[in-house]
Amino acid sequence: MVWLEYLLPLIFLFPMAAMGGIVLALRSLHDGRVHSPFDAHPLCAPGQALRNRLDNAFSSLFLHGTIGPLISLAPLVYGMGRMLFVERQYWIEWALYGLLSTLLVLLFSLLLIRDYQRIRRLKLGLACDLAVGQELERLIRPDAHPFYVFHDVPTDSFTIDHVVVTPHGVFVVETRARTRAIGSDGRELNQVFVERERLRFPHWQERRPLYKTRQAEQWLSQWLEKRCGLRVPVRGVLVLPGWEIDTRDAANDVLVVSGDTLSRQLAELKPGELSDAIHDKIIYLLLERARLMALKHLRQPSV
Repeated sequence: MVWLEYLLPLIFLFPMAAMGGIVLALRSLHDGRVHSPFDAHPLCAPGQALRNRLDNAFSSLFLHGTIGPLISLAPLVYGMGRMLFVERQYWIEWALYGLLSTLLVLLFSLLLIRDYQRIRRLKLGLACDLAVGQELERLIRPDAHPFYVFHDVPTDSFTIDHVVVTPHGVFVVETRARTRAIGSDGRELNQVFVERERLRFPHWQERRPLYKTRQAEQWLSQWLEKRCGLRVPVRGVLVLPGWEIDTRDAANDVLVVSGDTLSRQLAELKPGELSDAIHDKIIYLLLERARLMALKHLRQPSV
């Protein structure tokens, strides 16, 4: 039967399929998230969202680096198995096997390059987020200053990096990591010019960081107003660690800083005044939202 010539060589692919199954099973073990031993809620540290994304990126790199060679060699292994069941070899058939393996190698090579670049970006973002989080921790002195700092605050569709509650208002702090440019003379160019709708870096410009900061500020302002029954002063802050900031043409609604003196700057800013009752209610609402979102995440079935 002719169809057996194509079916029987699949036997040689079973060991490779078994190895692939083992790799997929081991992939699920790579999860750096930890839960509290007291209430089983996920423990959230500064940059936790980026940590989770970095874990996923390393998991993807592991998967592509192990499954890729197996899948790329599968056409050649199948072709060698075919040699045992046919009397005559056709060069066109072997050319197709070789072409398919080559395309698979190129595909997985591109995926590995993408994973590598993604991990580099996430590690840089995590380093900047941790630096900003460490700077914000200086605000937490309960005996002298009634400040409260939240990290990775979940909204309906995105995550706010940091939220700082002070007696004079609430601050939405977004962190963006950007690699400093290199000039033609080999020196680093680390100055960014802030305009109303864009950031002008040495060799490129961006609008999204300012847009996302305003979006987070607007969401938190509306959310707090709805639950507190009055308008709460909310100010957006965009942090670009390691950059020199020129704000001569910047708008007044978003504060763009480098972050090295962030705690002092936030302590000095006074966008409004909060009564003790509203101040405590905002902290309670944010704590409750973080708890509810964590429970919702736990109840979601794993895919």
